[in-house]
Amino acid sequence: VQLVESGGGLVQAGGSLRLSCAAPENTVSINDMGWFRQAPGGQRELVAGISHNGGAIYADSVEGRFAISRDNAKKTVYLQMDKLKPEDSAVYYCKTDLIVVGSTTYLEVWGQGTLVTVSS
Repeated sequence: VQLVESGGGLVQAGGSLRLSCAAPENTVSINDMGWFRQAPGGQRELVAGISHNGGAIYADSVEGRFAISRDNAKKTVYLQMDKLKPEDSAVYYCKTDLIVVGSTTYLEVWGQGTLVTVSS
């Protein structure tokens, strides 16, 4: 079971990107969802998280520039990234806990990662 991410790429400083992350079709329940990132040589860090009812939290470094949202009907979480800086360059991963058809236990799942590169 894996989340499917899209939307990364190369952008100039000050530009915008929108990341998407979709859960499998056989998902029946999704818990909180989050976006993490990992720069070369760095640790994976939380960028933003969103609860099932839409409550959001952000890392101080992205507050006011990034916006996380989710569409529960589409089983998808988004990350709108504006005013991008070179230090935002990293591989971005989405994560959630979900239940699939035939199971009663939440399973922690991650996306495959999408590369975001911001040029100066």
